Amino acid sequence: MTALGTTTLDTLGTARPDPGVEAGVGRTALLVANARALEARRAEALAVDPFAAHFVRASPGCADWPDDPARVAPGDPVWERLAAYFALRTRVLDDHLLAAAATGTRQVVLLGAGLDSRAHRLPWPAGTTVWELDRPEVLRFKQRVLDGLDAAPTADRRTVPVDLRDDWTGALTAAGLDPAEPVAWLAEGLFLYLPAESELAVATALDGLSAPGSTLAYEVKNGLESATVRAAPVYAAARERLGVDLLSLFAPGPRPNTAAALAALDWATTVRSPFDHAPASRLRPEPHDALAANRWVTCTKHTGARTVVRLP
Repeated sequence: MTALGTTTLDTLGTARPDPGVEAGVGRTALLVANARALEARRAEALAVDPFAAHFVRASPGCADWPDDPARVAPGDPVWERLAAYFALRTRVLDDHLLAAAATGTRQVVLLGAGLDSRAHRLPWPAGTTVWELDRPEVLRFKQRVLDGLDAAPTADRRTVPVDLRDDWTGALTAAGLDPAEPVAWLAEGLFLYLPAESELAVATALDGLSAPGSTLAYEVKNGLESATVRAAPVYAAARERLGVDLLSLFAPGPRPNTAAALAALDWATTVRSPFDHAPASRLRPEPHDALAANRWVTCTKHTGARTVVRLP
């Protein structure tokens, strides 16, 4: 480890994989990790995560997942299209965080950090602290893999084992977050799985810890999907081939307008579709598209903002 090191606020377990990583929402973290591993092997990759393949290989339940884009059939709904979506999302959110760091923000909080390795793979400015919040079993598994690689973070990395449906702010401030300084918040792939009231609670709580100049990026679904969309090949393939039933994991019921709630709390908020960012050669809309309702929201807190920009 470098002098930056990693502060782990949990006791590491045994070498046996955690059920919480091999099943349910934890397995979606492995799905994203394999998508990133495939992207890293592409020419002109949108994002390169050198640790992603190691997380997947450490998980026996993923042994038959492809480890090379050359092994992916053209048009594969999961390992071509959904993987391209995850790669693009990774790149856009990486850029968002690094832009905040470039303006002087030195506190970064990853809510539902999963198996992402931003604390290790991004070129953080000196003095940056990255907090990773997720369930204890996810962080235990992640730490074991990183320890096996002697991986050194590029920032002061601090892991905080919590369930974000519970009170997590006290654990975060106990781990050193200073609410008087700006924070770059990221909720990548988190709000999709939280009940509506929990999503709003997380947004309200992070606002209370955010000084002016803080930023936030998160992903949501723009309303309920039709039965036709829910029958899309990507959902069926993930369920039948990978054992990942995304539809059963998504929180049911109408989604809250969190962007409007944040605007009322003095956050300038922009809502975009993934297709606003995507190279047409990698990702384009399809009929009855399971990705069409996805929205990426970016926000900046400042006094008197109250501005929401909405795009189709």
